[in-house]
Amino acid sequence: MASQDWFDKDFYAILGVSKDVSDADLKKTYRKLARTYHPDSNQGDAKAEAKFKEVSEAYSVLSDAEQRKEYDQIRAMGSGARFTAGGQGGNGGFEDVFSMFNQGRGGSRYQSEDFDDIFAMFNQQGGGFGNGRFGQSTGGYRGYGGPTRGADVTARTTIDFVTATKGETITLQGEDGKPFKVKIPAGVSDGQKIRLRGRGRPSPDGGETGDVVVQVAVRPHPVFTRDGLNLRVTVPVTFTEAALGATIEVPTLGGDPVKLRVAPGTPSGRVLRVKGRGVQTAKGTGDLLAEVQVAVPSHLDDAAREALERFHDLEPKENPRADLMTKARG
Repeated sequence: MASQDWFDKDFYAILGVSKDVSDADLKKTYRKLARTYHPDSNQGDAKAEAKFKEVSEAYSVLSDAEQRKEYDQIRAMGSGARFTAGGQGGNGGFEDVFSMFNQGRGGSRYQSEDFDDIFAMFNQQGGGFGNGRFGQSTGGYRGYGGPTRGADVTARTTIDFVTATKGETITLQGEDGKPFKVKIPAGVSDGQKIRLRGRGRPSPDGGETGDVVVQVAVRPHPVFTRDGLNLRVTVPVTFTEAALGATIEVPTLGGDPVKLRVAPGTPSGRVLRVKGRGVQTAKGTGDLLAEVQVAVPSHLDDAAREALERFHDLEPKENPRADLMTKARG
């Protein structure tokens, strides 16, 4: 980092923190800003990249206890000073700073002991700015900020409906060809992502290892569907079962059927609930929702047709669509 930056830039203001900010709050603030302006999240945005460099530069100084102390001292000592090239004795522009060390010494400027005083402050053995601490790369993106986090690796897997509902540990093959295990939690949904911390690509400069992100696809079940933690199933009943009432059997996922009572006059679409026979997870257990669907026979023999015609003559003369038509007319 050029020495002029220590005078020109207010690193506290760049990060939006006070001068007495704690190390923990400083780190928290930097991480938030770094995520916001990181070039990977702002492809082609030159302003975001410049801002990322700026906040990383500020954090690299303030997060180091020694550098922060030196920065605070030189900012307090050299407020308003400017480092410029050229000048008398090749030291033009340093006058404002070094004059502080010449007071009471007979007005003598640029003496060797004066240089020793200021360079000792920065642990420089007469080496000059830009060498040692001030010139070191801080790692990270193009030399700014902390170590770079390793890249995440994306994997995909397709599992059956029962595995997704009940959970299971499966084995996948990594990009290096080696197998690794993934614990599928009970109740995982189609499209859900499972993150395996620290299982991705290593950092190029000693930072955190990336993650493996497994995207799960769930094969549909021929009978059951998911509704949150509930399982849904459509159960056909005959017209006479729905009209007169009946006790029917309903399948469960991976278990024995359960018996349900269909009340007389049950319409198509009514949902019957079986408590506790849905998806079981650490967060709770769902129910089995059985939706009744009245099955209409596609073929009738003469006797059945004659019986239905007699029933038609006897059934209540109500129009089941009357309410629908009234609502439609507004």
